[in-house]
Amino acid sequence: MSTGIPRIVLGAPSSNSGKTSIATGLIAALTARGLTVSPHKVGPDYIDPGYHGLAAGRPGRNLDPWLAGDERLVPLFLHGALTPTPADVAVVEGVMGLFDGASHASVAPGYGSTAYVAAALRAPVVLVVDASSQARSVAAVVHGFATFDPGVRIGGVVLNRVGSDRHEAILREALGAAGVPVLGAVRRIEALQTPSRHLGLVPAAERSSEAVRTVRALGAVVESSIDVDAVLRLAGTAPDLDGVPWDPAAEVTRAPLTAEGTRPVVAVAGGAAFTFGYAETAELLAAAGADVVVVDPLRDQALPAGTRALVVGGGFPEVHASALSANVGLRTAIAELAAAGGPIAAECAGLLYLARELDGEPMCGVLDTAAAMHPRLTLGYRSAVALSDSALAPAGTRVRGHEFHRTRTGPGAGATPAWQWNAEGPEGFVAGPQANVHASYLHLNWAGSPAMAGRFVAAAAAVPVPLHASRAPS
Repeated sequence: MSTGIPRIVLGAPSSNSGKTSIATGLIAALTARGLTVSPHKVGPDYIDPGYHGLAAGRPGRNLDPWLAGDERLVPLFLHGALTPTPADVAVVEGVMGLFDGASHASVAPGYGSTAYVAAALRAPVVLVVDASSQARSVAAVVHGFATFDPGVRIGGVVLNRVGSDRHEAILREALGAAGVPVLGAVRRIEALQTPSRHLGLVPAAERSSEAVRTVRALGAVVESSIDVDAVLRLAGTAPDLDGVPWDPAAEVTRAPLTAEGTRPVVAVAGGAAFTFGYAETAELLAAAGADVVVVDPLRDQALPAGTRALVVGGGFPEVHASALSANVGLRTAIAELAAAGGPIAAECAGLLYLARELDGEPMCGVLDTAAAMHPRLTLGYRSAVALSDSALAPAGTRVRGHEFHRTRTGPGAGATPAWQWNAEGPEGFVAGPQANVHASYLHLNWAGSPAMAGRFVAAAAAVPVPLHASRAPS
């Protein structure tokens, strides 16, 4: 199957060059023109896709061959570009420097990099260059990136953080001999900087109306500073892609109905405290036969009516610990669900929320462990094997994931380890009366391990009695 989707990839010589601001602004500018934009992000990051999705009005999706597999890279791109409706253009934001990839010993240098994904998508690259501390040297930088790998086509340059008209003139003159067109020059605009904290940018979901204003302002800056028509023409030079769009229904075994003859309700944590998640997880759960309902632990006092299982992904519970602790009704309901054998899958922030306490604040108490902030950032790709049978995976299951946190947990009583990925020892917890609770620091994209969705929903359907709750699924 051959599919033609205009597309570009935004890369940079290094991190902190302004890729996210330019990508988000470009998506917003194209959307404001009435175009349907499919937003994508290279790598595992959750925060940037939130801004992309806000700008596009459809989910920002990740493209990460480590997490999902090389064979799914193009199918996942096509799925995102065609769902829920076909996009007019796709914008892919890169990660780190253009050629910087996974450092894991099991893969070749540059694996999973922006350049790697751009080559797989056969997409031209727009290089975003931070010009704030250079003048004529910019031409050497661009020339080097344009010639380093003949399999990557750099079709244009956006100069970011330009200081003045004179500075811009010097940069453009120098680049005239580099053979790569300048598509725009964006000035230093401090008012458009997105706030950051200990794990990077503050998620769009936490900033609400402020984030909407920032996205609109970025769109206006891109429209006035970049030749958007030239970017669209460049995107249109991408050749047709051969591949079949990813289909969640083809990846899972559909679980049986409950004893009552209904689809099991699986609640997925959302809201400002739990913003880290991949769109494919909910799609796989639904394809496996679940009714997927969002629950906000900061606001909802009870689980959705009929809840038989719960997924709690990543986010920033440490920022909202007091408010999460104050919601005693939901904490109690989650503990009751776990005790009744309801499957619970928790990643990173979810692990902290299920703990006995977080930074001294009482949490759900499903796991007899305490969590606290730690000065050291733990970050990296992981190749793990399941050590225990659980509602998520049988022992021996091999997965690829990533870690990203600044917290630590203590030993947990009454639980067995979840994963092993290095010689330092096991990690995570499997607990509950039927090994129904699985909690770990490991982030997974379930598209890379789709059998987990079918197993999890089947375990949910087998729960004999759903937990009572005060609100119906919406």
